[in-house]
Amino acid sequence: MALGRRIILGSALAAPFIRTARADPIKLRASVDTTPSHGRTISIADFLKKLEAASQGEITGQLFDSGQLFADRDVIKALVLGQVEMAAPGTWLVSAYVPEADMAQLPVFYGQSADITHLAIDGIPGHMVNEQVSKKLRVTIPGRWIDLGFTNWYGTRRPLNTLADLKGLKIRNSGGFAQPWRARFFGGNPVMTPWPDVPLALSQGTFDALQSTNESCASAKLWDAGLRFGLIDHQFMGSYVPMFSESFWAALTPSLRTLVTDLWAANIGAYRANMATAQDKAEADLQIHGVRLAVVPPEELAEKRKLMVADQAAVAAEMKISTEILDRINDAINAVN
Repeated sequence: MALGRRIILGSALAAPFIRTARADPIKLRASVDTTPSHGRTISIADFLKKLEAASQGEITGQLFDSGQLFADRDVIKALVLGQVEMAAPGTWLVSAYVPEADMAQLPVFYGQSADITHLAIDGIPGHMVNEQVSKKLRVTIPGRWIDLGFTNWYGTRRPLNTLADLKGLKIRNSGGFAQPWRARFFGGNPVMTPWPDVPLALSQGTFDALQSTNESCASAKLWDAGLRFGLIDHQFMGSYVPMFSESFWAALTPSLRTLVTDLWAANIGAYRANMATAQDKAEADLQIHGVRLAVVPPEELAEKRKLMVADQAAVAAEMKISTEILDRINDAINAVN
């Protein structure tokens, strides 16, 4: 066995990695359907680069962005079938397999801060979801989820000044139960459209508005497709769930597995911070390119959240969120409220 130098990547990596005499490197193909400039794409690209360096070439990563391999709606199936080794689908898509993954879309999170969402997804509820996802899909989740940022409303032809302006609009969403439910709550007509199809659909008037984030809209330059208005209400904070295929994980030695999880733990804080910064920058970029943004006042958010929470039990049932996890979510939030 050829012994390599010790690799120390900070205090989060407790044990050194020793390069083995493996004949061929382990390939790690990662698939995302966001553009190269999107925060998730940048985060995964950074992780692959750091992992290849930290493993001294034992793992070689290759990133396919912009849906080159798979749209996010198809990537989980591809991961299970071993057609790709890494993905980070949104929680709203993971919820098709484990409904509780979409917990942050419950009414209690509407208009809340990122810290409130982190209490749930980083705490006991999130751990319970990770266990279910890992078992059901036979994947490995290396650690905490990547923040996408807050989803808001964005439109083309009709100005969006208040939540009442959503009534009657055909509103695009990215899937799941909660986003369509929220659109209907405000009088909209929901329609699901995969992200790679959004710019063309928006420009052709297939829908009038969409539920998305500042960063997603800006990275796709949706102002070129006719985006003109935004209504900021922080309806929920989306997350991406990092996961590795069973075949990839099985090919790793124990030391490589430790390296992967420790490296993720060492960098996820920076990825989350970068995503938050990207959302702030994107908000400014949208305004620079003529998108007029209105902000829903905090008191109105609280009022709407109260109305939504009155239906939370029914919404949770429709989302198929178990009573056990719902109780743990309430415990986490009530601890600070």
